[in-house]
Amino acid sequence: MNGVPTSAPVPEVLLLTRPGCHLCEAARKVLDRVCGEFGVPWQERSVDDNPDYLARFSEEVPVLMIDGIQRDFWHIDEARLRRLLAS
Repeated sequence: MNGVPTSAPVPEVLLLTRPGCHLCEAARKVLDRVCGEFGVPWQERSVDDNPDYLARFSEEVPVLMIDGIQRDFWHIDEARLRRLLAS
């Protein structure tokens, strides 16, 4: 070890959405705010563009995935997202 602290890996944050979804718009605002505070980038993908996502999540959008694990759906819990990003 060289005594230099290593930084924690940046989590991969993915929001699964679909066009015209009002809950998705609210979720985007939460991710913009919280991920912005933590300096964590996030991505958005439409379930309509991926047959696997569509089959699995079509009734749950928006879906929040962090490092490939589903963490929330329908309403993104801002406090939980903060805890997940802080850990």
